[in-house]
Amino acid sequence: MTPLAITGYGACQPAERRPSSAFDAIFRKPEGWTEAQFGIAARGVAGPDESSSALGAAAARQALDMAGWGHGEFDVLIGACGVMEQPIPGTSVLIQQALGLGASGLWSFDVNQTCLSFLAAIDVAAMGFASGRFKRVLVVSSDIASAGLDWETPGAAAIFGDGAAAVCLEARSDPAGPALLSRRFETYGDGKDLAVLRSGGTRVRAEDGVEALIQGARFRMDAFGVFKAAARVVPGLIDGVLADAGLTRKTVDVIVCHQASRPALDHVRRLVGGDPGRVIDIFSDHGNQIAASLPTALAEAHRSGRLRPGTTVLLLGTAAGISAAAMVLRV
Repeated sequence: MTPLAITGYGACQPAERRPSSAFDAIFRKPEGWTEAQFGIAARGVAGPDESSSALGAAAARQALDMAGWGHGEFDVLIGACGVMEQPIPGTSVLIQQALGLGASGLWSFDVNQTCLSFLAAIDVAAMGFASGRFKRVLVVSSDIASAGLDWETPGAAAIFGDGAAAVCLEARSDPAGPALLSRRFETYGDGKDLAVLRSGGTRVRAEDGVEALIQGARFRMDAFGVFKAAARVVPGLIDGVLADAGLTRKTVDVIVCHQASRPALDHVRRLVGGDPGRVIDIFSDHGNQIAASLPTALAEAHRSGRLRPGTTVLLLGTAAGISAAAMVLRV
């Protein structure tokens, strides 16, 4: 258990909110097909001038304003993006500069576990708090999924949305107050080929040719394979992390999931049982925003008044790998 508090929340959506009817036209399907098939009513699509760092900085400013932190009054900026804006330097550096802190020397680095990057960043921040290294941490997740979609595969292209979210985390000393109560992370590399983006690193190189680079830049996903792999491990993960926190599926107050897909959210509702309203659901008008998905849903839970003092929150998600993670917060 690590005493910590979320003192600020922020979320930013692209200027364009594209309705599902626009995707129907792209997929050459009758109007209403995308929403009926995938549960998407509308989602954000970033324009050419809306970079990951620009969206991330906008979300960060909201969180910093809510926290009341002045210019650079925090110890570290962690970029928790699923897909980097560019390989070098990391997105955290670009966000730092966009916040006007480019000459500050403020430590900025990236943590990447694709859709679980936000939870991984919270874990890193908590370790920094526990060691006394950090007192204040800004975590920013920002992803532009639309940059890598293959529009010939509606099963993947329809559900991914663009956006950013940020939180301000602050160390606390009262063990009875706000805290990270428990966390668990698991990875099963046998599922490494179920969700892939091959270009952008050293696997596909310039000498392989333009066509290889283009094909490698398109995200590929076996949606059913990912769902099946995740479904095998998530129930035990949920029970384990809740037991570590002294809770059960029935007693945890709010469940904030990675907004992976409509079937994934429905599966979580069945797993936890009870009031289905405990599960925060923003999928229909945001889609799967990769790493930004979890903090955006968390920010919505706060905005809607669901996170009252003392509320216990199960954060839950899966990622390429296949990886799965869960943590329990008391806010």
